[in-house]
Amino acid sequence: MYSHQENINILTALLVSYGIKHAVVCPGSRNAAIVHNLNECPTITCYPVTDERSAGFYALGMAQCLGEPVVVCVTSGTALLNLVPAVAEAFYQHVPIVVVSADRPVAWIDQQDGQTLPQPDALGRFVRKAVSLPEPTNDEHHWHSNRLVNEVLIACKGKGGGPVHINIPLSEPLFKFDVPTLSPERVIQKVEAKADVASCQLLFNDLQLAKRPMIVVGQQSYQQAKHCYSVLNELAQEIPVVYECLGIAIDDRDQKTSSSAASHFKPSTIDQVLLNWKRAIDNQPDLIIYIGGSFLSKRLKLFLRKSPSAKTWIVNEEGAIYDTFMNLTGSIEGDASFVLKAVQGHLKSLKVDHHHVFDSDFQQAWKDAFNQADAARQRFHPSYSQLQAVAGFFEHAKSKKNYHLHAGNSMSVRLINIFAEDYVYCNRGVNGIEGSLSTAAGFSLVTDDDVYCVIGDLSFFYDQNALWHALNPNFKVLLLNNGGGGIFRSLPGLKDSDAHQTLISAQHTTTARGICEQNHVQYLSASDEKELEENMDIFFNQHYDRPVVLEVFTSQEQDEQAMNEYHQA
Repeated sequence: MYSHQENINILTALLVSYGIKHAVVCPGSRNAAIVHNLNECPTITCYPVTDERSAGFYALGMAQCLGEPVVVCVTSGTALLNLVPAVAEAFYQHVPIVVVSADRPVAWIDQQDGQTLPQPDALGRFVRKAVSLPEPTNDEHHWHSNRLVNEVLIACKGKGGGPVHINIPLSEPLFKFDVPTLSPERVIQKVEAKADVASCQLLFNDLQLAKRPMIVVGQQSYQQAKHCYSVLNELAQEIPVVYECLGIAIDDRDQKTSSSAASHFKPSTIDQVLLNWKRAIDNQPDLIIYIGGSFLSKRLKLFLRKSPSAKTWIVNEEGAIYDTFMNLTGSIEGDASFVLKAVQGHLKSLKVDHHHVFDSDFQQAWKDAFNQADAARQRFHPSYSQLQAVAGFFEHAKSKKNYHLHAGNSMSVRLINIFAEDYVYCNRGVNGIEGSLSTAAGFSLVTDDDVYCVIGDLSFFYDQNALWHALNPNFKVLLLNNGGGGIFRSLPGLKDSDAHQTLISAQHTTTARGICEQNHVQYLSASDEKELEENMDIFFNQHYDRPVVLEVFTSQEQDEQAMNEYHQA
């Protein structure tokens, strides 16, 4: 019988799944349930060592001999600190040791309770990775524990091997053993995509079994996005490709009007598809290939998290374990364009051998949904609002070939994502509002092309010192000013708070006119549809000897109404 503690059972099951067969165990009460579980596993042999410092070196010697990870398990308190010399030696020798420490519940650390000290990072830089498992009370906690243990065990074996640390807080009762068998735990695979496409074989195996695959593209660098565009465009003929303006860069803007470069996927309508498509829940994928970083659409994340049986492979050059959809199967460490081309080649070989056919109804359903959403977008003409300003921006931008577009965070990038058909720069690594204007300004100093920045009022005024320095005439800012943080109006229930306007949305009456005058920046403004059209034309076509800001004044009520009309359309 195994422990009733769920986090211990998750750890035990994964140690077995990763093929770990040896554990050095030290005496103690807090870690007794962990030792019990290890001893219950028929594939794990336990070796008792009383002195923790010596135990660490025992594990080091065993791992040196075996060339595989060995567990060393200690109780709470100073027991863990005694492992530092052996762990440091393992770190510099690249020897895989899995340190498992029992801990008191988080609430009792630094409260003068027995055997307590902050354990999660006690081994410092001498471990490849350190995690502290939650005590699961729901499915999300279980997923979190599973993911953390997978991450640590992958880090232990990867890149030559090295020590890792798993800390396990445990609440009483400690000594209850009533679980007859360990439940199967998801094992996350780690693959390095090398020059040989055979390194992607695990992905190919899942692709051969899949009927409803999907490719999801998050934020990429401009160069990465350009490298991926052509192969994604080809794959989109057979597999739905979901992406946003932060993830795709067309190789050449002339392709936009070229009949020979037909686009097989729509870039900016996924939110609208999922908002209005009644069949969406019936068209979930059974395989997801995820490239790039984060993306804007919360609806897409929630939709894909409702596909727990789907297998998900993430591709990134650092081989990071990002379980965004809570169903990660494996991580491929490699260049996304290489992996996508490998997938493309594998699909061609399957066609030649007549081995596999995807669900054509699934592909057609997604194609129709994107086309319908895009047609609705093309038909829609917003009333005066920030939405109209951004739509007008892209209407005028159609005539320009060489320009670069930066977006401010929050509402600005979401509005842009509705209309953009090419790459957009945006600081979405952490998604903060600070620095968007400065990033675009710095970009403009090292290119002769026009650089546009579409930005909201709070982000602009926060970063107004970006205009303090000598800038070139190629820098142009479309400032969307509705007197506060408009995105907060879209959060359900927040408008009911008395603090909504003044404290959360930061309501204000500030304008950019004075800022522009003191920094020798040309200033334009619009307060209605007529002024917007006139000054947008000037903004794009008038040649100034200095940077220019077009400030568009709207109300939050106008902006909210326009978005509601768009969603209804």
